[in-house]
Amino acid sequence: MSDLKVGAEVKLIALPDFVKTADPMPMLRSPDLLKIGEQGVIIDRRPGGYWGVKFASGSFLLDSQYLHLINQG
Repeated sequence: MSDLKVGAEVKLIALPDFVKTADPMPMLRSPDLLKIGEQGVIIDRRPGGYWGVKFASGSFLLDSQYLHLINQG
């Protein structure tokens, strides 16, 4: 999704098998920490095509295929 940028509001449209935290030392976590439809804000762009997204339950690294743009921010 090329329209994504830092500060944009996004909605989670699908869940990966595992989610990776956006901590300085990322860890794989169960995807049940997030729910489809949950909204978040993009906080940064990471190597490997990942976006750092801040949700109410924490910050996670997600590929754009799991995100839908709500507002450019």
